[in-house]
Amino acid sequence: MGARMENIASNADTTKRMVVYHYKSKEALYMQVLEHVYRCLRKHELELDLSAYPPAEAIVKLVEASFDFHVSHPEFIRIVSTENMLRGRFIRQSTSIRALNQTALTLLDDILERGKKGHLFKEDAQARDVHRLISSLCVHQVANQYTFGALFENPDEFDTQNAHYRQLAVMVALRYLMI
Repeated sequence: MGARMENIASNADTTKRMVVYHYKSKEALYMQVLEHVYRCLRKHELELDLSAYPPAEAIVKLVEASFDFHVSHPEFIRIVSTENMLRGRFIRQSTSIRALNQTALTLLDDILERGKKGHLFKEDAQARDVHRLISSLCVHQVANQYTFGALFENPDEFDTQNAHYRQLAVMVALRYLMI
């Protein structure tokens, strides 16, 4: 946790005393931020109303929306990466993050069940595996954009490459699921 309370207060246009008053400690503030970024992602997913779409189309919409969310919210990736470097120390202490994130699996369970009933998706497809697959492609695009880009891509084609990797994520998810 490298941020100094003075810097946090300055960036928030307030005083250190006010930050401490509201959050009690830097760790409590970090926990609030961690919960907030996950809440924003899950809210974004729920607002997609994926139950209104056929299963394959719902997967496409979910992957595209997830990819777009990650690309447009690099701060989410930064805080999740930080928490992973801390070996999940704070996320395990949260009383709400695990329950909050169950919506990701519930959402996928519904789509997968409908796809299995329609004989579109493999019977052994699991929501957790699909979530991991989607997340890995979305997170990689943001977390490794500078190193991967410097090694393998033309910096002048960022938007084209982003669109390509977004479509690749959709294709990979569908190929994993489809019978």
